[in-house]
Amino acid sequence: MFNRDLIAERLAIIQTAVARLRLLASMPLERFAHDEDAIDIAENRLRRALEALFDLGRHLVVKSGLGVPADYRSVIEKLREGRIIPEEFARQIAGMAGYRNRLVHEYNKVTPAELYGIIQHRLSDLMLFCRYVVDYLQRKESGNG
Repeated sequence: MFNRDLIAERLAIIQTAVARLRLLASMPLERFAHDEDAIDIAENRLRRALEALFDLGRHLVVKSGLGVPADYRSVIEKLREGRIIPEEFARQIAGMAGYRNRLVHEYNKVTPAELYGIIQHRLSDLMLFCRYVVDYLQRKESGNG
């Protein structure tokens, strides 16, 4: 069944990253955009959070018998199909699969302004994902999943 240690570890990575990113989000854009350390930390923590999100999502998909996702975007689609995350939220967070790829493969094109925009407006999506995962696991444990 589910690997509880993996799930707990990935949830902790996401939550710790979000806490750190919220501190950076409190900086004014002008200061953030000129602080290389802040940019590096934001990029690293966001990438780690997204990697943990997709690792966790893939684990839930596979262990729930929903198939094997072909890519990061299909992880989100299969989570939606399995009712692990709601349809509306799946649409909302699907773009983060592309952003994860941008951080990893097009890192040289990531701008401080776009990174700042994400830490300003999208961190709640990461926390909401965690809540949906916990809710799903509780439903499974109670036999309602």
